[in-house]
Amino acid sequence: MKNLILKSVLYIGLILLALEGLVRVLHLYTEDPPRFIDEKLVEKRVPGHQGYAVTGNRNQNFSEFRINSFGFNSANEFNPSKEDFEIALIGDSFIEGFHQDYDDSTGEKIENLLQGVSVYEYGYAGYDLANQMHLINAYAQQFALIDKIVIYLNFESDLGRAEYQPNYGRINMLNSMVFKIRDNIKLLAYGSKIGILEPLKRLVQGGEVNKNENEQPVPRENSDNNEDHIRLTNFKSLINLYGFDKTKTSILFDSRKTSNEFIEFCNSEGIDLIDFSNAFQRSKKPTTLIYDHHWNNNGRTLIASQIAEHFKNSIN
Repeated sequence: MKNLILKSVLYIGLILLALEGLVRVLHLYTEDPPRFIDEKLVEKRVPGHQGYAVTGNRNQNFSEFRINSFGFNSANEFNPSKEDFEIALIGDSFIEGFHQDYDDSTGEKIENLLQGVSVYEYGYAGYDLANQMHLINAYAQQFALIDKIVIYLNFESDLGRAEYQPNYGRINMLNSMVFKIRDNIKLLAYGSKIGILEPLKRLVQGGEVNKNENEQPVPRENSDNNEDHIRLTNFKSLINLYGFDKTKTSILFDSRKTSNEFIEFCNSEGIDLIDFSNAFQRSKKPTTLIYDHHWNNNGRTLIASQIAEHFKNSIN
C-alpha cells in the first residue's frame, strides 16, 4: 500500500511537471504585467514590462504588449508639447488593447490615418469614468499640453460611482502570495485563464465577484430606467467634481448601449460625442472577437477611422 501511494505521488508529480513544460513550450498561459497605485493615487501597470497576452484555451489570440515608462500599454512614450498635435485615448481594457499587438493598436491605426499626430493610449483593464477623470485631474499639467482627449465610455459599466477611491484591496490581492504562486506556475496560470480555478479564486477573494469584462452589456430595451438615472447622476457628479474641458474632450461611445437621457444631456451641455454604432452596424465583418466582446482588428480599425474622421478638420 505504501509503495502504491509513493508511486502514485511520483506519477502525478511527473504528469504535472510534463504539463507545466507543455504549457510553457506552447505558451498557453497569458502574462499579466503587475499593477500598482502611484504617488498621485492613479492605478496603472508597473513600467518596463513586455510580454504576450493569450486568450482562449488554444492560443486563439496571441498578442504582444509593451508597458511604457508611464505605466500604460503603448508603442509611444508620453511626451506632449505645445508644438505637436497629440490625442489622448483613455479607457478600460478596450483601450488597453491586450487583444492586439501594441504596435498595431487603435492608437497606432489613428496615427496612420492622421499623419504627424501622436496618440497616447491611457488604457487600463477595470477603469471606469471615475478612474479616468481622476487620471486627467492628477496629471493636469500633462493633459493641458494634449490637444484632444477621447474618453471611451461604456454606459452600462463605467458609471457605477460618483467619485474616485483607489482600489488598494485589488492591488493587495493581486500582489498576494497566492497570485504570485499562480503567476510563476504556468500550469496554474493556464488553469485560471480557462476557468478551471474559478471556484478557488472566488474562495480566495472571499466570494467577491469582480467586474466581468467579458460579460455582454444588457440590451437597452431590458435596462432599468432608475439605474440609468443613477448612472447619469454619477456622470454629472464626476464632471462637476473634476471638471470637463468641453473644448478638447470627446466621449467615444456606442449609442445602441447608451440611454437616450444621457445622450440628450450631453447634447444639451455641448459635450462632444463620437458614436461608433453606425460604423459597427454597417460592417460586413465581425467587429468583436469570437470568444468575448472585445474589439477585434476590424473593430479597432473602424474605431480608429471614426476618431480620425472626427478630428481631421481640427488638425487641418
